[in-house]
Amino acid sequence: MKNKGIIYVLALAVFLIGTVEYIITGVIEMMAMDLGVSTSEAGLLVTVFALAAAIVSPILITLTINADRKTLLMTTLGVFIVSNGLMFADLAYETLLWIRVIQGASGGMATVVAMAVATRLVEKGKRGNAIGIILMGLSSALVLGVPIGTFFSEMFGWRVLFILIGVLSILPLLVIYKMVPAIKEEEKVTLGMQLSILKNPTILMSLIVTLLYVGGYATLFTYITPFLQETSSLTMTEISAVLFFAGICSFVGSRVGGHLADAKGTKFTILLGLLLQGVTLLMFALAGVHLLAFILILMIFMLSTWSISPAQQLYLVTLAPRNPDIALSVNTSFIQFGFALGSAVGGLVIRSTSVLYLNWLGFAAVGIALLLAILLFNRANSSKAETPMVTK
Repeated sequence: MKNKGIIYVLALAVFLIGTVEYIITGVIEMMAMDLGVSTSEAGLLVTVFALAAAIVSPILITLTINADRKTLLMTTLGVFIVSNGLMFADLAYETLLWIRVIQGASGGMATVVAMAVATRLVEKGKRGNAIGIILMGLSSALVLGVPIGTFFSEMFGWRVLFILIGVLSILPLLVIYKMVPAIKEEEKVTLGMQLSILKNPTILMSLIVTLLYVGGYATLFTYITPFLQETSSLTMTEISAVLFFAGICSFVGSRVGGHLADAKGTKFTILLGLLLQGVTLLMFALAGVHLLAFILILMIFMLSTWSISPAQQLYLVTLAPRNPDIALSVNTSFIQFGFALGSAVGGLVIRSTSVLYLNWLGFAAVGIALLLAILLFNRANSSKAETPMVTK
């Protein structure tokens, strides 16, 4: 694969962006106490990031679709770095919400552009592999970013963590400046071309599946630290270790999902992942206070959830072969909508009932996603106009 080193540098940038988004799950109690707000209010720091990435980011991508992707990637990374520096200041909770909006918009946009750049730096037949590497950067944020960040925050404070991530983000920025060529669309892309994707009922239903399965995941995982504290006597250091192993499973899930999509097809991989995700959410209630059983279920939950993502991305790219970048952008928006929806609804559940009910809400969302996916694929199989989606 051409430019493999640069692709991994882009994955590093996405890893740092993902760490900034997900790290709240590891330090949510610490931030809530420091800022003088409730846990559910601290959860809004996840929600606004995801909403900005889902709403503001695609709007900006739409407006800049014909701009040089290198310049756009450097600009968004630059804004992301500055926003991390602002997190160090002793600012009010309301101000931090706005900074998280900036982080979400710039980070979400940089992630989509990095994925688009990656597909242009490799051979046409290697685009799926390039997307997979970028997605591994995102899942690696859970493997390394969240647990190490949580441990680091315990020692030095969560504000210092954001400064460190901002400094580390300078490295991919410099590599992009030195090694990534100017990249522009060969043909001008109009707003109508971008919006036409949403007129395709198959694509639209696929995006709803993305929204629901990510929402079901985020409903529980956003509040996994208080969930673990409620169901066990683990210390923060031990919780960091659990999050580390959960992150490893997310990383492995991304790899397994990509390989399984090639071997068995994207539809098979998506359905299997959704089925396992739903079963594990149900089993959280059965695990009770049995810690080892709970951790095993959590590992399978992470494996299954993250195995869906590469298959879903490839499935959507095959549905929109003429505009794969736009399809990736829209799907990324729905992923962020899922995170926002899950974290927001999860916060409402905590406020009105208990953190122990989160898995039931996630189970309902994933169950609907599985039913929609079955309906979608059955309809696609019976339609002669549909192109087979299995990647061989």
